[in-house]
This record gives sequence, structure tokens and C-alpha cells, in this order.
Amino acid sequence: MPRTIDEAFLALPLRQLADAALARARALGVEHADFRLESIRSARWSLRDARPAGSESDTTTGYAVRVVLGGAWGFAAGDELTMNGAARVAGQAVAMARLSARVGAAAGGTEPVELADEPAHGERTWVSAYETDPFDVPDAEKIELLADYSSRLLAGAGVSHVDAELWAVRENKFYADTAGTVTTQQRVRVAPSLTATSVDPASGRFDQLRTLAPPVGRGWEYLTGTGWDWDDELARMPELLAEKMTAPSVTPGPQDLVIDPSNLWLTIHESIGHATELDRALGFEAAYAGTSFATFDQLNTLRYGSDVMRVTGDRTVEHGLATIGYDDEGVAGQHWDLVRDGVLVGYQTDRRMARRQGFDRSTGCAFADSPGHVPLQRMANVSLQPDPVGPDTAELISRVANGVYLVGDGSWSIDMQRYNFQFTEQLAYRIKDGKLAGQLRDVAYQGTTTSFWGSMEAVGGPGTYVLGGTFRCGKAQPGQAAAVSHGCPSALFRNVNVLNTTQEAGR
Repeated sequence: MPRTIDEAFLALPLRQLADAALARARALGVEHADFRLESIRSARWSLRDARPAGSESDTTTGYAVRVVLGGAWGFAAGDELTMNGAARVAGQAVAMARLSARVGAAAGGTEPVELADEPAHGERTWVSAYETDPFDVPDAEKIELLADYSSRLLAGAGVSHVDAELWAVRENKFYADTAGTVTTQQRVRVAPSLTATSVDPASGRFDQLRTLAPPVGRGWEYLTGTGWDWDDELARMPELLAEKMTAPSVTPGPQDLVIDPSNLWLTIHESIGHATELDRALGFEAAYAGTSFATFDQLNTLRYGSDVMRVTGDRTVEHGLATIGYDDEGVAGQHWDLVRDGVLVGYQTDRRMARRQGFDRSTGCAFADSPGHVPLQRMANVSLQPDPVGPDTAELISRVANGVYLVGDGSWSIDMQRYNFQFTEQLAYRIKDGKLAGQLRDVAYQGTTTSFWGSMEAVGGPGTYVLGGTFRCGKAQPGQAAAVSHGCPSALFRNVNVLNTTQEAGR
């Protein structure tokens, strides 16, 4: 059955509001104007030990007008769904641009805002890849399924508590600009998770294990077995958690690592995804999470990693959290290289950053997380590509005489240049003579971005590739959150510094 745009959204006076706003902006002499109307529905359901523990639901509807006038940005937002209201907001955006231009001139002049060219796409409709809108499923059915999954874990030996959560979002967006692009889009995404806790009554010591199922651009079908084997994962978790509780502590020092996609996606996010945002590399973004060591003068020369490293930016991959048809500047979704053969060859851009640095076209990375926020340059689905004929994970492990296999994302820390970092995991296994030899505890790995990726000897084949990600990547002040996926295969790294987190904490 074809996926269609939500009828309640289509019933809004989308085109009339856009026409009123853009006509007013044109009459006031703007060089560029765009109109964006959004309706975002978000909800969460939580359970504790198979019983409902809370829920929340929110719908935000409104619109924004953004203009360029006199080489300055202007922006305003509103929620009065009338043509007079839209025209008034357009006038406010123009007034803001004029004020910004005067302030810039008084300060001695500022760099004028210019946008990279983008073809006019006419009228386009795009809907993300999902089967069942989660908001079409009764809440009682959602709670029943989460309770069933929780009960399965609670029945496992040694499982003391289980927390379950489902987060669902449906994002509708209408965009129109003075160049003639008009898009109507709908994205659906879900983030289910279950966390099992084991408590030792004698010592009070506890540990946890969370499902590895990543958040995805899918619908309710993801929770019932399409795209993830929940039955298998839930059946294995109690035994894995019991072994984790009694595992020996890791011996720190340089070790070879085989890293599962469920862990490596986060390292990609922090050390590559953020570092290759062009506004960050140029110093335009510094207030939230810093700038980047991968500065523009190093394009096509910086040795980011080993020769087996190819990383892409992608706004088109099926089920990606950052996948779109068109971004919030009317730019069509694309796929491009960021790192090729271990060398930095590209950045993530919006139209202003692309024009500023002489690129022919934006990579389509503009996004605003609400109708009341201005679009920012945000992360695409940034992914490490597999070797088309590469090995499976067992083969990678067989190449290690003494090392560690890491599964699941844990805590992380990285500096304000996206360069010095350390990451932990959910599960760690000792590798001895090419085979897994039981779990370890207290494992973290540490390095610099270029030394770590330079130590990558091999990447797995397509069969090891998994699309991970997060619902909430933060950027800017005031802060905005965006959902983004990161795909990767299993990978083998040589001689990486491993820390014992208990020792590091002085315990």
C-alpha cells in the first residue's frame, strides 16, 4: 500500500500561506525568501518491570519565513494560519534582515550572505520508507507489546528490573521558495529500547544491558520483527548480563580491537560526523561541542585514516534517520564522499557554506528541528563503507592473537576539536588466539581521531554492515536536536590504547 501524507496536514492552507508570505517578501525587495510550515508529532511510552510508568505526547505546528536582503539574513516565525498572519511574519523577517544589515555596517561591515545555486525542483512530494505509522497503532497495543518484551527479560535468571521505552516521531514539512521549489514531505521514525538490570543482593553491585536495536526511519513494523530479530536478542540478553556481572576486569594497555557496528557508529558520529561539518571546520560553529581539527586548508590532503577507510555523507539511504527528499533550503538529497582511501575529500554543507567556500552546490544538509527555529547545517547519515568482498566478523576476530571484541555503545568523551577521545561499550570479550574467550569488564578505548582511524587494518563485508544512530544529536545555541544514522561494518584496529575504567576512577 503506497505511503501517503497525513490528511490532516494536507488540509492546512499550505500553499495559500506560502504564497502570501513569499509575495510580501518579494514586494519588499528580498534577494531570496523561503517559507516552511511544519507539524511535528512526538510521543514516548515508558514501562518499568512490565508495568506502565508514564507517557507523553506533543504536537507542534507553525511556520517560518527566512529571507536574504542586503546580504543579511532575516528570520521570523508564527502560528497564525491566515494569509494576513503569514504576510506579517514575512514582513518581520525582512525587518530583521534590514536591522542585521545596519548592525553589520555599524560594526565595520560583515561578510554578505550568498547562497549556492540549486535547481528549481517544481512541486515534489516525498514520504520516508515505512509500512505502518506508529500513531495509527492504539496505545494499548504498544503497551502490550512492550510489556511482553519486558516480561521475557524479567523471566531470565538474575534479571532484577527491566525498563522499556518507545519513542516515535512523525514529521510533516511543507517548503516553498522564491526560486520555484515546492515540497511536501513526511518522515516517520521510531526508537525502541529495553534495559535489563541485574543486582547482586549481597554486595549491592549492579550492571545493565540495553538492547542493540538502533533507532530507525521505520514504522511500527520495526517492533514486530521487520528489520530486527527481537525474539533472538531478548532470549540472549539475560545470559549475557549474568556473564557480565562476573566477568574479570580488563588489563589496560595497547591491544588489537575488533569493533562491532553497534559500538563503532558512535565513534563515527563524534570523530567524523561532527568534524566534517563545514561550518564547524570554518569556525562558524563553536558554542556547542566546539569546532574541528579537520580545517578547510587540509581538504584533499589530510590523512584521516588508513587506506581501507571510505566514509560517505548520505541523505538518501533507506531507513536513515537523516534521510530526506529535500532539505530545509530546497536542496535535493544526495550521496557523496567525505573520506576516500583514508584522505579527507569532502564536507557536509548548506547553501551558504557551500557558496562561501566555492562549491558548486550544497550537499543538502540544512535542517531545523521545529517551525520556530532557523535551519542549521546539520549532519547527514555519515557512514563507514564496508569492503565489497570483505570478511565476516568471525574472520576479523580470527586475525587477532590477543585483543578485545567490543559490542554496544556506552559512554563517550571527545575534545572541542573532535580529536582526542575515549569510548566505552556495553559488552567486551577477550580475544585469545583468534577466538572469543569470555567477557571482560571496565573497558574503554582511547586515542586521537587520526591515529585511531589510521590503525584500522580491515573492514568487514556487507554482511556485517548495520545502520546505527541517535534520535538526538545536539547543535547550536539555542540548542536544536536532529536524528541521524551512521552505518558501518565490523572493523579491525591494531594497537589501540585500552583503559581500565575502574582503575582510572581510582577505585
